[in-house]
Amino acid sequence: MKKKKLIKGIIISDKMYKTRIVLEKKNKKHKKYYKNIYKKKKYFVHDEKNITKLGQYVKIYKTRPLSKKKCWIIKKIIKK
Repeated sequence: MKKKKLIKGIIISDKMYKTRIVLEKKNKKHKKYYKNIYKKKKYFVHDEKNITKLGQYVKIYKTRPLSKKKCWIIKKIIKK
């Protein structure tokens, strides 16, 4: 069985019904110049019970497509 992909991020929008937008930030050093490179990506995440709020840190995992943009589900609230 394939291991599910887990990502940590912060909720930046909770305006849609049962959908949240989660921002993932990555910090990486450049191989040649050793400069810090910051990358960020937004994910549309399904929240079945509408319990998460804006600014919370959550753990999400990949699942089958639930709509055109949603294929992630909230697993756990890390920090409120």
